Amino acid sequence: MSTSATDERDRSVDGGPSDRSVDGSRPDRTFSQEMLAGVRATDLLVLLAVPAVLLAVFALPEATRRSLAFAYADPTVPSAFAAHYVHLGTDHLLGNLVGYGLLAGVGYALAVLGGRRRLFFTSLATYLGAFPFALSALNLAVPRDAIGFGFSGINMALAGLLPILWYCYAREHFAPAASLRALPAVFFALVGWIALLALPVSTTGIGVAGLAIGVAGA
Repeated sequence: MSTSATDERDRSVDGGPSDRSVDGSRPDRTFSQEMLAGVRATDLLVLLAVPAVLLAVFALPEATRRSLAFAYADPTVPSAFAAHYVHLGTDHLLGNLVGYGLLAGVGYALAVLGGRRRLFFTSLATYLGAFPFALSALNLAVPRDAIGFGFSGINMALAGLLPILWYCYAREHFAPAASLRALPAVFFALVGWIALLALPVSTTGIGVAGLAIGVAGA
């Protein structure tokens, strides 16, 4: 049965049989060649949808954005999710946009080059859809009269994914025989790290939904 050029390219990028020579080694290709061969337009649209949503939410009136923030004294399920896409200040928004661009961009590149595109997008979907509820619940661990908002917690989750993608990339290109058994332990250690960082420091005034890492700028 014949296969299309797209199917052949997908198998090549994901580390399939067409991606290796007869002796099992990868053919010599430059970084840019591998990226150009692996990047898909649909992937870029998905990645760009996130900043588009953040900008669209920021365009709402401030009163509306404040109503979407997560009030620790009066939490609701809708605000537990929506608060992580809300920003009240331009600096906070720009910082998180830059952080997302760096973290998602590097993560996607590593996923493409390491043949772990599915892992990256499955993780991204989980972070965008499920993590807001988990992080909001963690923020309730410190009772106070404050509100939480911002994309920083999700950016931290993306930061936690990078070491796993780095390992997969290094294994694919430099040590194909290396074991993946340690990855579950690494994953759960990173989840614990994210959970600790997501707990807010301040107990009064306005809180942030997850502390920012340096590149997140929050």
